[in-house]
This record gives sequence, C-alpha cells and structure tokens, in this order.
Amino acid sequence: MKRKPSDDSTIYLVGSGIATLASAYFLINDAGVSGKNIHILEQDSVIGGACDGSGNAEQGYVIRGGRMHEAHYVCYWDMLSHIPSYDDPHLSVKDESFAFNQRYVSNAKARLLKCGEKIDTTRFTLSLRDKLDLLQLILTTEHRLANKKIEEWFSTAFFSTTFWYLWTSMFAFQRWSSLAEMRRYLRRFIHLVEGLGHLGGIMRTRYNQYHSVIVPLQRYLQRNGVRFQLQTQVVDIDFEFLADKKTATALYLLHSNDQVSKVVLGRNDVVFITNGSITDSTSQGTWTTAPVLKDKSSSASWMLWQRIASKNRMFGNPGVFSDHIELQKWYSFTATLQDTTFHDYMHALSGNVDGTGGLVTMIDSNWLLSIVIAHQPHFPDQPESVKIFWGYGLYPDRKGNYVQKTMSECSGAEILQELWYHLKIQEIMQPVTDSGKIMCIPTAMPFIDSAFMPRMAGDRPDIVPAGASNFAFIGQFAELPDECAFTVEYSVRSAQTAVHGLFETNKAIPPIYDSIHRLGILIKAMQIINR
Repeated sequence: MKRKPSDDSTIYLVGSGIATLASAYFLINDAGVSGKNIHILEQDSVIGGACDGSGNAEQGYVIRGGRMHEAHYVCYWDMLSHIPSYDDPHLSVKDESFAFNQRYVSNAKARLLKCGEKIDTTRFTLSLRDKLDLLQLILTTEHRLANKKIEEWFSTAFFSTTFWYLWTSMFAFQRWSSLAEMRRYLRRFIHLVEGLGHLGGIMRTRYNQYHSVIVPLQRYLQRNGVRFQLQTQVVDIDFEFLADKKTATALYLLHSNDQVSKVVLGRNDVVFITNGSITDSTSQGTWTTAPVLKDKSSSASWMLWQRIASKNRMFGNPGVFSDHIELQKWYSFTATLQDTTFHDYMHALSGNVDGTGGLVTMIDSNWLLSIVIAHQPHFPDQPESVKIFWGYGLYPDRKGNYVQKTMSECSGAEILQELWYHLKIQEIMQPVTDSGKIMCIPTAMPFIDSAFMPRMAGDRPDIVPAGASNFAFIGQFAELPDECAFTVEYSVRSAQTAVHGLFETNKAIPPIYDSIHRLGILIKAMQIINR
C-alpha cells in the first residue's frame, strides 16, 4: 500500500545529484511530505552530481561535462517552472532557460572539422544498407537486443559516416556501447534528426548547470526545510526480506571524522537510493600534470550498490556498468583564458557567436576531440575579460596526432597543444600560451559512459522493486522503460516515479514525448536521412 505523509517519518535520500534533488521536490509538492523530514546524505562537500561547475578566474574553472537539454523534457521543465532562477526570484529556471534559448538559438555552423576546415553536415553519407539497418533497429523490440553492442549491428563502413560522427560526439556513444540504448535514443529523439547536423533543437542553460539548476533547487529545498548532510557517506544498507515484502531496516553512515554510525529505520521511514554514478571518482590534473585515473574501489556509490546487490538479485548487477573502466572512461578539459584570441578565431571560423555553436568535433583527431564554447559568462562570477571553453576526447588511450602521448597521459598544456594542431592555430596561440594568460585543467572520469554499457533486463533494478515497502532506486541506473539514460530527464522522471510509487499523490506523471508515433516527424526524419 502507498504511504501518506507522517509527522514521525524521516525520508533519507542517498546522494545529491539531480535525481535526489528532484525526489525531494516531488516529495514536498506531489506527496505532501514536510521538508523538515527530508535528509539528503552526500559524501562530498558540494552537491549536484553530474550537473557541476566550479573554480574561479584565478585558478581556472572546471566543467566535467554538460547535459544537453531539449524542449520535451517534460518532467524536468515542469519541476523547474516552480524553481526561482539563480539571479531573479521572480523568474523561474524554466522561463529563464527558454528565454535564453530564444536569444541564443542553437545553430552550429562548424559542427565537424577536418584538417581545421568545416565539412558538410547536411548529408549523413549513409549507404542504403546503413539506412535499412537504422530502420530495422528502430522497429526491433528491445528485449531482442540484450547485451548487444552497436558494432554488432552495423557494418564497419557505418562508423565512417557523417551520421556516426555527429551521433557519437553528440551523445558520447562508442562502437561498443549498448545497442538497446541507441535504439531508445533513435526513438526518443527522432524529432531532433532534422537538426542533428547543426544541433538544432538543443537547449542550454544561462550559466553552467550547477549555478543555473542545482543552486536554485538547493535554495528552494532549504527554504522548505530540507536538511543537507554533507561529507556523510552511506556505506551500506540493511534489508529484511520476507516472502512478499522487502524492507530497508538500517543505514550505515561514514562521517568526515572516519567514524561509522548506524541509523535504524523506523516503521514510517523511507530511503531513496542513487545506485551508481557517472561522475564518481573523478580526478583532476593541472596545467603541467595529467589526472590519475581512479578505480572502482574509490567510488562510494558503486561500492554501495555492489554491497546492496549482493543481498538480493532484484537489486541489479552493478558490475555490468562499473567493471570495464577501460571502455567507460573518457577525459574532459576546461580552458580559462584571460585573452580573446581563441574565441575570436573560433567566431571567425564558425560564424557562431558564443553560445550558439555547441559542439565542434575534429573527426581526424585520434582522440576524437570535441570542444564547446558556451555563452559567456558561463559562471556568475566570471569577469568580462575572462573566457572559457570545455572539451573532451572519446578515445583517451590513443596517441595524439601531434603530441605523441595518449590523452590520458597529457597535462592541460599538452591537450591544448594537440587542439591547436587540429585547428591549425599553433602560431597564433603560442604567444597566448607563452604569456601565461591561459590555463587548462584536465579531468579523468572512469565511469562517465557507464550508463551506455551493454545490458539486459534486470541489470538495472526497478525503481520500486516488487515487494519494496520503504525504499526505491533513483537515477541513471534504475530501470525506466523507454526513457534515455545520460539525460537529466531520466533522473527527474525516475525521481517522480519513485515518489509516486511509494506515496499517495494528487498528481499524474507526464507521459514521455512520443515523437516516434507522430507521422509528420517520421516523414521529415526519413527525408533528412535519405539526403
């Protein structure tokens, strides 16, 4: 039976990513839970999970990655329509974001480069076989694709097409990624195919996602009494298993003083568990040093899920997503410049003002380098004289074309040397480098592509497992049929589904936008693919 709010209940939320913050929001607004009864337990000293942004102009800014947005993230935007924006308490995050994207329309004019020059992205260069393979994938049922990789479905030639370069760099799919997940993306985002070559329909937030989304959510929750317990790591959870009922009975918390405490759960207490994390165990390098890649043992979220999963087969198989770091990792970097030379060059090359171009991918890069120049300022405290950009490489274990090291071995300075080489701007950027007006911080993320690992039914636990009386799983690694992982919408929808699964609510969960069933969209997509 679903619960009603109780004054003597405590709701514990494990982790503080957007799935957790959304859970707290829906507990308050959909289920009527008092904010003072909600406790968010976070191992780090800052919240936000994968929606991050940190640093300063003096020491350098850091963005590990950016979650792309689009207009049909219905759960996400509905929630943010009630959250005051970072700068203006009278303007919601949703309204701010939609107004921002009306001013800075996504229209990448230099989406793919080769030898430093723009290449045509209006044609996807797909063969007839490639087109038939795509169509067959869209029409195939998901259960037939269990554990299959993308490279098992398509020909070798497919991975040299313009379509694939656009797809892999935009979504971070690899050849060995889940075919089932690619099918979900094709069906879920078929309405974006028309704009794939220029990132049409992609939305951005005014600032980085930490300041534009996470901070406003945190402020809202704190005003409603939600309690944030930082530097508090959940290391294990006890459960009681009966024939038809599963109950979480205790939490074990590791505190900043290395002491472990046990929290016994009362009959009215509830736990929401973020199992797994794409940004856990992140490490940073410097201008002169490469980041050191961490392993699974350093990850609190993955080790917690592993302990939980060993107690019941319905709690999923974390190893599927976490035990192949060599296939899941990629490296990103953030450059901070007290000089406009680079941004001026990219403006002239692309024809895009900052914030309208999105991804620029160098398809002849051994690392498959991509960069993003966001609207400036990207941080609220970013001085007008300071510019930043972000980039990443999908193949960090390959040697560079110019720097004879793998990307994973490179410092921030070496990564930029490789980038300057591909853009053919070594001469104009060398004086900037010599002046000391630039810094670059590389980041290693061992689990960033873990949500795309090939999987089968049961590898991700149900959001509310059968018989679960007082707990739910949320985030990228809880099973949410038809929705696409690695998106903020997946996290928010999982949160709302968890709240509605355990509590009586007076609201309905908005349906997933069904573009795959809209004839006009399908006809347009087929016309674009057949160019």
